[in-house]
Order: sequence, then structure tokens, then C-alpha cells
Amino acid sequence: MMSSTNEEDPFLQVQADVQNALTHTLRPLFTSHLRIRSLSPSLANPELIASTKELTSALSSITEDLSDLLASIEAIQSDPYKFGLEIDEVSRRRRFVDEVTGEVVDMREELAKGSASGSHGGGKGMPGDDGGGRMEGREDYTAEFEQQQQLHMMVEQDQTLDSVFHTVGNLRQQADDMGRELEEQGELLDGVDTLADRVGGRLQTGLGKMGTVIKRNEDGLSSCCIGVLIFVLIILLILVLIL
Repeated sequence: MMSSTNEEDPFLQVQADVQNALTHTLRPLFTSHLRIRSLSPSLANPELIASTKELTSALSSITEDLSDLLASIEAIQSDPYKFGLEIDEVSRRRRFVDEVTGEVVDMREELAKGSASGSHGGGKGMPGDDGGGRMEGREDYTAEFEQQQQLHMMVEQDQTLDSVFHTVGNLRQQADDMGRELEEQGELLDGVDTLADRVGGRLQTGLGKMGTVIKRNEDGLSSCCIGVLIFVLIILLILVLIL
């Protein structure tokens, strides 16, 4: 039953497809197959062969859909509230899958009986069958579904772990590359510091020499200035005396 508030729920969509296929395809095919088998039980009958092939294909198709539904239930049953579902809804979904699975198992068993014996039973079971075989087959079928889904989940988990391992490997490689780059930059900085110290030392030496030269030049210039002044004074005295 499909809720109007959950029309986009994938489970409900597949459930509707399964119910439609069961009602309008599988059951009519099964009824037609039983009728053909009752009229002509010979395994060489072309009409019976075609009916068997068509029914087998329909059973395989609905089996795949049931497998998807069961996988969905297995995924949400541990924490249904996480997916916005109630426990009763999960139970209802599980009952639907079990009921359809049981009907599919019954059809498969009836199809297998007809193929093995060529007898017609008008859709009824073989004499002496009290339903225990159907129940056991249903349980086996459900168990097979669950086993397939567990294997599928294990494969997905392995793929996820491989992806995580690959990602961690990439991060480790990037960390190694960054470490090497930092080491190289550290070496370059050490070289720059050494060169700066060397240049600074040379600048200090040059400045000291330049200061010495400036002092010497200042002393010589002062002597020259004094000598010129004395010479000018002498000339002025001479001029004064003469005049």
C-alpha cells in the first residue's frame, strides 16, 4: 500500500511495481501455465514450453525486485527512525516481502514439479504435500535472499575500505611532499641568514674604514684652511703697511 505522503520512497515505488507485476503478469501467467499443463502435460508441447519460459522469466524478474526490497529493509531495520519510518511500517514491509516471497516459492515449486514429472495438478500441490515443503522452501528462499544481501553488503564495505585506504594513502603522500617542501624552504632560509650575516659583517667593516677616511680628510682640510687664512692675513698686513 502506497502512502500519499511517501510517493517518492523508493521502497514504495518498487513495492507498487512488484504488486502490479504479481497481479497483472505473474498470477495470470501461472494460471495459464497450469491450464496448459493440465490439458497437455507433455514436456514436448511447444505451448507448454513457451509458457514455462515466460513464467520462469517473470519469476526471475520479480525475484530481483524482492531482493532489492529485502536489501532496503535490512538497511533500515536497525534504525528506522533515522529514515523517518516507524517500527510498524518496517514490520509491514517485511510481511509484504515474506508473503510475496512465499507465493513466488510456491510457483517455483509447482513449476519444478511439472518439469520433473510432466503431470498436471490444476494448480494444486502433489498428493501428500501438507504445506511443510512450501514453508521450508519459503524459509530457504528468504535465507538465500539474506545471504545474498549480506554478501553484497560485504562487497560494498570492502569497496568502501579500499576507497578510504586509497584516500589515506593520498593524504600521506601529500603530507610527505609538504614535509619535503618545508625542509627545502628551511634550508633556503638558513642560506639566506648566513648570506645576510656575511653581508652585514662586510658592511660594518666598510663603514668603519669609511669613517677613518672621513676623519683623516677632515684633519687635512682643517690644516689647509688655517694655512690659507694665515696667508691672507699676511697679505692684508702688507697692504695696510704700504697704504
